[in-house]
Amino acid sequence: MKFYAVARGRKTGIFKSWPEAERQVKGFAGARFKSFKTEQEALAFLEDPSCTNVESSAKKVSAWSKKTKIDENHAANCDDLENAVVVYTDGGAIGNPGPGGYGVVFETGETFNGGFNLTTNNRMELLAVIVALEALEGETRPVCLHSDSRYVVNGITKNWAKGWQRRGWKKSDGSPAMNPDLWQRLLDLLPGRDIRFIWVKGHAGNPLNEACDHLANSTARMSGLPDDAGYLKSRQDTL
Repeated sequence: MKFYAVARGRKTGIFKSWPEAERQVKGFAGARFKSFKTEQEALAFLEDPSCTNVESSAKKVSAWSKKTKIDENHAANCDDLENAVVVYTDGGAIGNPGPGGYGVVFETGETFNGGFNLTTNNRMELLAVIVALEALEGETRPVCLHSDSRYVVNGITKNWAKGWQRRGWKKSDGSPAMNPDLWQRLLDLLPGRDIRFIWVKGHAGNPLNEACDHLANSTARMSGLPDDAGYLKSRQDTL
């Protein structure tokens, strides 16, 4: 079995079949990808696509991955969900707005990451959740999704997003709701699914949250990131 690491493409991360990886890179300008015999080597490549000593980097990534195993305290919020899929998400932008990235880490160790050359913290937080749920399309088990973004968690659990949508993407005071393109994508992923959104404190030693933050920040610092079309459109609309 091979692992296909896509460091730059339509969707970045590790894929277990070439057809799936090919869809992310075929026709994508500046795509960066490579196949590996082990998942640790693939993770090392994602950490640093320019690294020539993959074996050495793989050992570092393997050690880092071992620290991301969820413990009983982190799982406490999902105790009433049987056989739940546990996933953590994070996103951010350097300078906000600025180069940004997102990271997704499943309890099983599977990861996804991506980014843009100019975007915002909130857009990357939202996109991280979207990518996680898109990866779980067709999953019948409950999903326990953790985010350190109150904007995202409250937007769903307090029905802010549905209210903005109902008012034509306007807030209660009539001002425009930000990021309607991503909120719509997220809302479209929710019907008929058992998903619990849980807020976690960022930078507080939670290993899976820290792993997501690491992926998001390292991606934001990659060169040649694509444009965030949704963000650019929102800027044009406000001019």
